[in-house]
Order: sequence, then structure tokens, then C-alpha cells
Amino acid sequence: MTEKTLPVSPTLRAKILAEARYRCGYCLTQQIAVNWLLEVEHIIPTAAGGSDDEDNLWLSCTACNRYKGRQVKARDATTGRLVRLFNPRRQQWARHFRWSADGTVIIGLTACGRATVEALKLNNELAKQARALWRDAGIHPPRA
Repeated sequence: MTEKTLPVSPTLRAKILAEARYRCGYCLTQQIAVNWLLEVEHIIPTAAGGSDDEDNLWLSCTACNRYKGRQVKARDATTGRLVRLFNPRRQQWARHFRWSADGTVIIGLTACGRATVEALKLNNELAKQARALWRDAGIHPPRA
């Protein structure tokens, strides 16, 4: 089961869009690259005890939001440890991830990054194909 998209005021949505630099906090998909609105999501889902407070909200693409669902932790395949998923509001993307040389694959650098890549399926085939198109159009990868 996935979390519902949170209805937020236009003012709060605009603030979160600007803070998130108009891109998904997980895969960095840019609003200009897709023909649907990025979603305001709960970093810690309400089903896992998260609140509707602004500091628990961030921008997510539909795919990341759906794959994340109610998850707050995932297993890092390298260490076998259960770790918290990446928090785009509190953590720096570039510390936990980097782009592959061709800009189509997100590589997890830390246990948190690796677990998030797997849990949110950040490198699914459609995402990699879209990133290649965006790269060829000159709008990808965005700087972290």
C-alpha cells in the first residue's frame, strides 16, 4: 500500500517546490522533464508515525513516492544492515549518491544510499531510458 499524496496549500507547495529546486528529492527528476506534477510527500510516512509538519514534507516524483510507500528503512545489500532511507530534507544527495559516467544510473555511495537506490528502484529500466533522453536533450543530470 502506498501513502496518499498530501493535499497542501498552493503557498506551501510553492515553498517546497522552490526549496527542492523543482526536482524529486530522491532521483532528482526535474519538473521540466516530466509532464506531470511532482508530488509533495511525507519523508516519514504517516503510517510510520510521520507528521504533516512542513519539516516532514518534500518533493517526490510519482515513481519514487510509489516505490517508497510506507518504507522508512531498507537493507543495504553490501553490509546486510537495515538502515534508514535517504532523507532529502536533512541529508545531502551528493554525500550518498553519484551519477554513473553516462548519467543514467544512480550509484549509492553509503549504506543509506545503496539501500535507497534498491528500495525506491531508482535505476529501473524506464528511469534509465528517460535519463538518457534527458541527457541527450541537455537537461540531465542535474547538479546535486
